[in-house]
Amino acid sequence: MTAVPGESPAVARRRVRLALRKARQASALSQSDVARRLGWSMSKMQRIEAGEVTVSGTDLRALLDLYGGFSDEDIERLTEDTRISRRQRWWTAPEYRDHLTSGLMQLLQFEAEAIGVRVYQPVLVPGPLQTRAFAECVVEWWSRNLSEDERRVRLEVRRKRREQVIERDDPPTYLLILDQSALEREIGGPEVMAAQLESLIADAARPDVHVRIIPYRTGALLGLLGPFTVLDLSDERDDAVLYRESYLTDAVIHESKDVRYHREIFETLWRESWNEEVSLRAITAKATDLRFQMSVRDPST
Repeated sequence: MTAVPGESPAVARRRVRLALRKARQASALSQSDVARRLGWSMSKMQRIEAGEVTVSGTDLRALLDLYGGFSDEDIERLTEDTRISRRQRWWTAPEYRDHLTSGLMQLLQFEAEAIGVRVYQPVLVPGPLQTRAFAECVVEWWSRNLSEDERRVRLEVRRKRREQVIERDDPPTYLLILDQSALEREIGGPEVMAAQLESLIADAARPDVHVRIIPYRTGALLGLLGPFTVLDLSDERDDAVLYRESYLTDAVIHESKDVRYHREIFETLWRESWNEEVSLRAITAKATDLRFQMSVRDPST
């Protein structure tokens, strides 16, 4: 695949990452073998193949010399891809680096690369699908922990994530499981919540967005799972990462066994959820009920 002028650095970085990993596997070298031969730390090698960091020109040449088997055309293409992948991107601006967690910074990069996103959210509609008003209510709740600048950046990032994940020209397949209880939490009041649910219905009409509701009958223990996201970075099943967040912490996890475990949980929950048609009817019914409640309180509306 040839580099395309003006394309996303994420696409170029993914090509470099996959090409280097396949070349290492073909050479029968482990990550620790490569790290030892080049005098690198194991962490550096893992981060390069995971796509957490871009590869410098010097490191690229070292890897290509070690693996061998690359044609002049391959080397030229990978060198150009490396140059493209090292361009500054919107989330590397100092303002964002200063106000976002390292976990969220990594999530933004992986969302830009992902071809598939699986989200389990037991509490609220996730960031990329939030309306502005809903997001403001969520972020404002953190006023005790986040400064005004941090809250402003978080809101901006939500908008950017929507552009990057939902509205881009080649969006990933986005699978969302919401707990039924998330429909009942009137975040921001009935007006904000009704608008959010209506926006979710509109997003679910997109060909790449699929929403299901996990009903109460599946048991309260599901709430102990906490929200998580599995991001597929290519067609290879194990080329994926896991994002987990809790009250004040978040992290991107690369361990294959952790990713596989959460993928299996997600697939089980997906099967036990209402299908998409029934789920959308439930969301629509709740939005309609909220609108009805508002009209009863204020007959003029």
